[in-house]
Amino acid sequence: MSRALLVVLDSLGIGAAPDAERFGDVGADTYGHIVERCAPNLPNLTALGLAAAHALARGREPTDSERAGANAVYAAMHERSTGKDTTSGHWEMCGVPVTFDWGYFTAHENSFPPALLAALIERAGLPGVLGNCRASGTEIIDRLGPEHVASGKPIVYTSADSVFQIAAHEEAFGLDRLYQVCAIARELVDEYRIARVIARPFLGSATQGFKRTGHRHDYAVPPSAPTLLDALVAAGREVIAIGKVSDIFAAQGISRSLPASGLDTLIETTIRSFRDAPDDSLVFVNLVDFDSEYGHRRDVAGYAAALEHFDARLPELLAAGRDGDLLLFSADHGNDPTWPGSDHTRECVPLLALGGGLRPGSAGLRDGFADLGQTLARHFGIVALAHGRALTLNDSH
Repeated sequence: MSRALLVVLDSLGIGAAPDAERFGDVGADTYGHIVERCAPNLPNLTALGLAAAHALARGREPTDSERAGANAVYAAMHERSTGKDTTSGHWEMCGVPVTFDWGYFTAHENSFPPALLAALIERAGLPGVLGNCRASGTEIIDRLGPEHVASGKPIVYTSADSVFQIAAHEEAFGLDRLYQVCAIARELVDEYRIARVIARPFLGSATQGFKRTGHRHDYAVPPSAPTLLDALVAAGREVIAIGKVSDIFAAQGISRSLPASGLDTLIETTIRSFRDAPDDSLVFVNLVDFDSEYGHRRDVAGYAAALEHFDARLPELLAAGRDGDLLLFSADHGNDPTWPGSDHTRECVPLLALGGGLRPGSAGLRDGFADLGQTLARHFGIVALAHGRALTLNDSH
């Protein structure tokens, strides 16, 4: 029996979505602006159809040079979910578009309701909190890290996403204690419809500087309906989640979760896991560094270099596949590093597919991320999902 691999290049948008005006993102184009500024060398992603998918998202037919992926399917997908966040993008990929509105903390200062903070302080036994604002995760630990270490007060902050983030020093505050505080916060923010509470541990000192560690943990609200992952596990298939994937789905529909952080470690874990994965299994990885290290930090050159690095390792990943396997590459939203601010951008995302008996060539502009999940459901021979339209099979398959 065949297997499948799903690689999410977190935040690799390919051009403003049709409804980008509603989000203030008309003109955003993560991939296109990186190419314009840095011209990264991406022969393997281009061969899968990334440049051709970008053309589709921009509303034109690909040129001959862009249409280089003769053995792959390429498409652009625009999101149906109401948000432009990690949770919405991943759930929709797996067949559950987010049709309700998440709650947000919109104020730039004094972002959180006093009652929420008072309850967190009391239940977690905290001396208080710092921050209480919208902020960049790296900037706020540089600014408030020394006071946090001295006072024992964790740093709480948010962004344009539906998130409540808590940063604390792994040694001075304690990693386990940080996780405990986040678990309490997860319960408290449910009434505000917040998608994720995120633990943001860091190390360092005021003299040497502070740096976030790889022990981030997301406390997500469970999916609002059964996803592709639930359906696979119920049908006896195995879902192997790498990196933060399990967190995004609140561990639902996950057979095995493999922690990993850092682009190379994530890639190596994926190669090893896919090479050794049993029949009828899905290996699912999120490459978060594109988003967290480069998109949010508006580091165009760093994003370009990371894409080049992934492209250079892509042949190893493809070589881990077997005959009949289906390999899918996509993204969950955009995060244009040339865009004002530090938040996600509402963009189309690529869908690049290889193997699985699919018909190579253009699959056009797709009306929803759920087409990816529906393609996987058919590949594994399970009941069709409620949303999405599968990619076309090769006539000879």
